[in-house]
Amino acid sequence: MSGRFTVALAGNPNSGKTSVFNALTGSNQRVGNWPGVTVEKKEGKFYKDGMEIKIVDLPGIYSLTADSIDQKIAVDFLIHERPDLVICVIDSSNFERNMYLLTQLIEMGQKLVVALNMSDIAEKDGILINEKKLSMILNCPVVKTVAVKKMGIEELKAILVDELRNSSYRRKSEPLVTYPNAIETSLTKIMEKIKTYQTKEINLRWLSINLFLGDMSLLKILNLKDEGIRREIEKIVLQETIDLQKSLGEDIDILIANSKYSKIREIYNSVALRKSDTKASVSLTAKLDRLIINKYLGIPIFLAIMYIIFTLVFSVGGFLADFIDSGMTNFGEFLTRNLESINTSSTLISFLVDGVIGGVGSVLVFLPNIVILYLLIGLLEDIGYMARAAFVMDRIMQFLGLPGKSFIPLLLGFGCNVPAIMATRTLDSEKDRILTILITPLMSCSARLPIYVLFASVFFQKHQALVVFSMYVIGIVVAIAVGKFFSATFFNSTVSPLIMELPIYRLPRLGYVLLRVWQRSSMFLKKAGTIIFSVVVLVWLLSSLPFGVEYASEKSVIGYIGKLVEPILKLPGFGFWQAGVALVFGFLAKEVVVGTLGTLFGGEDALRTVLAGYFTPLSAYSFMLFSLIYVPCAATVAIIRQEAGKKWAWFTVFYTTFLAWLISTLVYQIGKFFA
Repeated sequence: MSGRFTVALAGNPNSGKTSVFNALTGSNQRVGNWPGVTVEKKEGKFYKDGMEIKIVDLPGIYSLTADSIDQKIAVDFLIHERPDLVICVIDSSNFERNMYLLTQLIEMGQKLVVALNMSDIAEKDGILINEKKLSMILNCPVVKTVAVKKMGIEELKAILVDELRNSSYRRKSEPLVTYPNAIETSLTKIMEKIKTYQTKEINLRWLSINLFLGDMSLLKILNLKDEGIRREIEKIVLQETIDLQKSLGEDIDILIANSKYSKIREIYNSVALRKSDTKASVSLTAKLDRLIINKYLGIPIFLAIMYIIFTLVFSVGGFLADFIDSGMTNFGEFLTRNLESINTSSTLISFLVDGVIGGVGSVLVFLPNIVILYLLIGLLEDIGYMARAAFVMDRIMQFLGLPGKSFIPLLLGFGCNVPAIMATRTLDSEKDRILTILITPLMSCSARLPIYVLFASVFFQKHQALVVFSMYVIGIVVAIAVGKFFSATFFNSTVSPLIMELPIYRLPRLGYVLLRVWQRSSMFLKKAGTIIFSVVVLVWLLSSLPFGVEYASEKSVIGYIGKLVEPILKLPGFGFWQAGVALVFGFLAKEVVVGTLGTLFGGEDALRTVLAGYFTPLSAYSFMLFSLIYVPCAATVAIIRQEAGKKWAWFTVFYTTFLAWLISTLVYQIGKFFA
């Protein structure tokens, strides 16, 4: 049998779902040892036995209750797209918690294959699961996998092919989970009422259970003729809920969850065998967590780790950056000599040397620093520390009245603000989402690093790591302060605590980490070859026009643009037009700030010398602060518009720019006063 089929991949956050996706499709989607890596649908394909099987990696979710955007994405896909089959990925070492989602998928009537992932970790913990017995209980195939090692993946593919060929699939008529008699009676009443309006895409029992849990939005998938019928169904559900809570003396959602977990424990006890010789001592993860997430030591340890990272970024990356810098300078001089020897146009020489090498080259010099940063952050992610960092900072977030889960997207912002803003989809409250989106651009992304490295190497040579480290700390502090102000004025929402799974510590998977470093670094190089190149060419052209004026002078077009913003920048301490031009074009991409300065001042080597004549250490630090806080790049503004709307995108542009001007002005003027 040949054909095209769609298979959805569902599972809890941090269950190894994306690793299964990568192993099945050969893709290289991001894999992280902390929750929330997948916040949108991702697709891949594989071919077997003449069949094209599309795999859709759904966001990691704990249940099918659509409380947050990532859960809604998953539920909507399962209801409306109706995949031919669903692979439910279960973390074998956390079997009971992961099974909750599986019970919901069974109630939903999905055709299922269960992947018992991380079975090696479960066995190390002394847990042996009888997959054949589990398969009989669930009435669906079960296969053990270790996705990161591609163990069990071929068997999983073969099972998928067999199940997709079996079009006569029928689930058992009796439900896996039964509820107290009173609830079952009410469910029957509701199913009787709505069965007239049933569509092929929905299972009546699952729909009735979720209506009980308060998700009335699901009624839109029924074939309701008018609003009156909808209100009548809502009234019946509400009345049944009230009657049940009075008679049973407990919330319906708690009773339903208890029934599910009771069945899950029954299944676990029948299929799982725990080795009698398993050590009862505290695991290594628990021992390390006593120190790393300690109430008093957690934050100092986090800050110490970040400082060590930036020290290595400069000590190791700086040596390599100097090597590239020297190469760029020598290449520029070599190119100039050879082009002049063959009477090449001075305009072309200026374009190649001042524009391309001076602009793009001044950014590429910092590639080693960025690679080292990506590598170290990637190692922290993979060993399981970044989830702890979010947990540690939650205490500060709670104290300031901010949602605890918000710190996870903020941490992602250290890499890039765009995926960080997309990660806010995991937040349950719309107010929390908007609030977190508004403060995420204040986190210092990697695109700002070339600016910091350049100015720190010129003005703070003995304290480079400390100065750059301060930018990241200030970004966090400003984000928290702004978030506190916004939550108290615009949103005034209740604080939601951070509830998340802390993954076990593990040795970093060097292959995955290096792959991730390559992906991020190649994106930087691609940006250098497209956006940054295009901008520096534009800057060079505007610096050369009108023809006949001195290159990059006040009388050039670029000089006129710079003169427009120059007065605004005098109070922060860098009131010269070249700085204004760099910041204006930096809106397109933050790396362009350095590229623009390099184009205007003639390359990396000359740039370092020239900057010392324009800036003082105080004004340089003020410029770094402005670059940290002011308007996010165009891609970030676009994703804010997509996720929060045009109003909040424009608000972010204006508030960040004003805040940048205010803070840099205060720092410069106060510093100048005391100096």
